[in-house]
Amino acid sequence: MARDATEQSTSHELTVPHPTSTHPAPPPHNLLQDHEPSITSRSRNDYTFPEGGARAWLVILGSFSIICGTFGLISSVGLFQAYWQVHQLSSYTTRDIGWISAVNVFLNLFLGVQIGPLFDRYGPRWLVLAGSVIYVVGLVLLAQCVKYWHFMLVYGVLGGTSSAFLTTTALAVVAHWFEAKRGMASGIAFVGSSVGGIGFPLVLKSALENLNWAWAIRVVALIVLVLMVVGNLCIRGRLPPRRNGGAVDLKCFQDPRFSWATIGVALFEFVLFGALGLLPTYGLQQGFSSQTSFNIIAILNAGSAFGRSFSGYISDRVGRFNTMIITLTWSLIVTFALWLPVGNHVVLFYIFAPLFGFGSGSIISMAPVCIGQLCKADQYGQYYGTSYSIVAFATLICIPVGGELLPTIGSVGFVTIFGGILVLSLASFLMARWACLEYRWKWNVKI
Repeated sequence: MARDATEQSTSHELTVPHPTSTHPAPPPHNLLQDHEPSITSRSRNDYTFPEGGARAWLVILGSFSIICGTFGLISSVGLFQAYWQVHQLSSYTTRDIGWISAVNVFLNLFLGVQIGPLFDRYGPRWLVLAGSVIYVVGLVLLAQCVKYWHFMLVYGVLGGTSSAFLTTTALAVVAHWFEAKRGMASGIAFVGSSVGGIGFPLVLKSALENLNWAWAIRVVALIVLVLMVVGNLCIRGRLPPRRNGGAVDLKCFQDPRFSWATIGVALFEFVLFGALGLLPTYGLQQGFSSQTSFNIIAILNAGSAFGRSFSGYISDRVGRFNTMIITLTWSLIVTFALWLPVGNHVVLFYIFAPLFGFGSGSIISMAPVCIGQLCKADQYGQYYGTSYSIVAFATLICIPVGGELLPTIGSVGFVTIFGGILVLSLASFLMARWACLEYRWKWNVKI
């Protein structure tokens, strides 16, 4: 199947066809005709993108709000892990408790394989509404949880399923409004994850100290409710539905660019969600205070906010895959140069957190944009969902596996393994870039 590249050629750019494409490109749409047809009456290859304007930026605000309330709370999962281990679930091991968070993240990403195509077919409105209602109700129920199966059912299953509706839709709708500036727009929307990752730990710390678990989670639920209302008011679709949008198309894995990129994302997210879930526990094992464990997640997410903004801006100028490779290299250097020798040096731990957050924030916001570069805009929900259904398996095992490794092989071995996985992720994206260039390596190419 021929793939349309999304990058336009300049003196330093390359339009990248699918390596096996033999069909000529379709003729450009005539933008000077007397009566331009409406978006719903055009051929799906002929639409243009606003690339801005009040309506488009309101959509980004809505996506920002949704991602803040979902991924932002997921970014604070390490605090839940540490709190449960001391209180409600003190009789369970770190590995056992880790499965609760792992199931949440797994379902969030895995269910995208169905939700993405549903978005392509029906648009965002009802998906966001249904997801918002179930997600907020789940948080209210979470306040009442006291047993392991309560947390698994409510936070793991219900929370993961409902957030899948929200995150997949909030990310996919960006492709309806932006093409040339999609990297920047996605980066701005993804900053919501960092804002939530900074705000929720601070709220939880204060609430858990002055209130009990139930009221602390109710406060969080109220904040999330406000964010969901903003998201529902602002998010709107723009492109016409696809007739075959409800079917999952696994043929996209026949494209080596897509396959290598998906492998690279899966490997990186294993490291990222493992770190988010276990950094507070890692800090306590190193002898740092519980205050440090709370602070480190907020600081990491603060660095992540800068990374998401930076990568979105830069990627539209130097290329999405190029930006991904640069930031993966940065994260790899930070892991081996700063995280590995942390030991009992709390200052080095505080230096590591924002720098790793900067790299990880850049990568996690670039990953969906790289996937979107390999397909047409109206196929983005399907491609995103299909890719992240594979990525989900990495997030399912990362916290339980990491939770078992940390006390077994120690902190140095734990960080070394995570660093090795980052090396494999970087190699996968290098292969994806090579495939985009039809296996003819070129350095000075925007891709």
